[in-house]
Amino acid sequence: MASSHEFYRTGRACLERYLLNDVNDLQKLVSSLARHAFDLMNPLHYAAFINLAQHYGYPTPLLDWTWSPYVAVFFAFRNIKVTALKNGRSKVRIFKFDSGEWNRQCWRADKFFPMRPNVSVLDALAFENVRAIPQQSLSMSSNVDDIESHIQMTEKSVGNTYLEVVELPANDRNYVMGELALMGITAGSLFPGLDGACESLRERNF
Repeated sequence: MASSHEFYRTGRACLERYLLNDVNDLQKLVSSLARHAFDLMNPLHYAAFINLAQHYGYPTPLLDWTWSPYVAVFFAFRNIKVTALKNGRSKVRIFKFDSGEWNRQCWRADKFFPMRPNVSVLDALAFENVRAIPQQSLSMSSNVDDIESHIQMTEKSVGNTYLEVVELPANDRNYVMGELALMGITAGSLFPGLDGACESLRERNF
C-alpha cells in the first residue's frame, strides 16, 4: 500500500511519465542484478518485471493483495506504531476483494498506458521474485488516484459488492503476531533472506 501511495503522490497516475522515465532506469538496475532477462515487449514479462519492483520497494502502479487472510493480517499489523498500541480506539483495516466476480463482471485493461480509467487484477508470473509465492501475492493495477472510490462507483452501477472492510483493534498486535508466528507466518517466511530473518528475530526478542 505504501508504495502505491508514494507512486500517486509523485503525479504519475497517468502513467506516461513513469513508463517513459522510471521503467528504463529500473530495467538497467534490475538487469545488472537479476539472472532472468526481462523482455519488456512481452506483456507477461512486463507484468512480472513491475511486480518484482513492487515487491522490493520501488513505487509502481500496483497495489499488493494476497490470497491468504492470515498473510493479510500480518501486513495489517506489521508496522503499527507504538502510539496506536496505547490508544485503545485505534483499528487496523483489512480489505477483502472479490477478484473472481470483478473479473467476470468488469472490464479489464490489457496494458498500463494509454488506457481509460480502470482497476484491473493482475496475477503476474514470479520471475526472480522469491517473495511472491510465500506471500501468496496478487496485484491490482490502476491508473486512477482513488482506487476505493472507483470500485465503489462500479459497485453502484452494477448493483454488486466487491470490496469489504474488516477492522481489528490495533492493541491486539502482540497477540496476533504471536499467533501468526505459531502458524509459520513471519517476516522470515514472507521475506526470504537476511532482512526477513532479522526482522523475524527482532519481532520475537524485542
